[in-house]
Amino acid sequence: MLSRTADHLFWMARYMERAENTARMLDVNYQTSLLPQSTDMAEQGWRGLLSISELTWSFSQKYQAVGARSVMDFMVRDETNPSSIVACLRAARENARAVRGALTTEVWETQNQTWLEFNRMLKDGAFERDPGSFFEWVKFRSHLSRGVTVGTMLQDEALHFLRIGTFLERADNTARLLDVKFQALAGGDYFGPGASKEGMEVDFYHWSAILRSVSGFEIYRKVYRNVIHPEKVAELLILRPDMPRSLAACMNEAVANLQLVANEQSGETLRRAGRLKSDLRYGRIDEILATGLHAYLTQFLDRVGDLGVGISRDFLVPMAA
Repeated sequence: MLSRTADHLFWMARYMERAENTARMLDVNYQTSLLPQSTDMAEQGWRGLLSISELTWSFSQKYQAVGARSVMDFMVRDETNPSSIVACLRAARENARAVRGALTTEVWETQNQTWLEFNRMLKDGAFERDPGSFFEWVKFRSHLSRGVTVGTMLQDEALHFLRIGTFLERADNTARLLDVKFQALAGGDYFGPGASKEGMEVDFYHWSAILRSVSGFEIYRKVYRNVIHPEKVAELLILRPDMPRSLAACMNEAVANLQLVANEQSGETLRRAGRLKSDLRYGRIDEILATGLHAYLTQFLDRVGDLGVGISRDFLVPMAA
């Protein structure tokens, strides 16, 4: 496969996944903001969302204060924000358009219709009327895109690069969400020696909101059959390979698809991906928490970032220096 075609497919999938992840984070923050809480606590939640996407500085250049309306506008329809939903859906559609010949008609039409309908909804004021339903629509369109892709495309290199992009993006987002949310709820490194008793008794609704943001609430209750414990939330979202959005599940899928497109120069990238997968497979949550959750997730994000660079070097259009 031509590297430019692989590049467009890889980034089409990443941008679609990023749009869904942004909608998930905005939705859970919006729902949480409706709960009884102090103004400072509400502002902290929106600051945390900007921190997850590393957009705090960019936001501060355009807005005076952090609030629900300003953050949602910035993350939904600000075209200068590369992580906004509008920017992600546009980029996904443009990457799909560039490689229409490598996609089935159903995949292209799904991407194109999503972009057109999104703009129509913005103009009609659907976002302002009901943000929750708007975010659910974005999530649904991402699910539809993924389902149509798996259900209609030939299982060749094109599909493998789409899957690699999807799961690398998902792993990165889950790790960022865990890191920021656990620190915010605990006021520091949650499981460190200085963790406060108050941090361990955070409101049930906030922990359940974290799980709902990754469609993990029902899964948690099914697996653990218990009240929500923060360490179990961390275990579910890091080490459980049967949890679709966990770090372990994402790396399993990424490695499996990397193996299917391996070439002469991708050995080192595949080795690093396999080692990261093995660390998650044989890891234990008590060991991770003992060394510090924040340190562990920071290292994971660095390793995923390195994998992205390696994949670009080995298969895709080289990144600009």
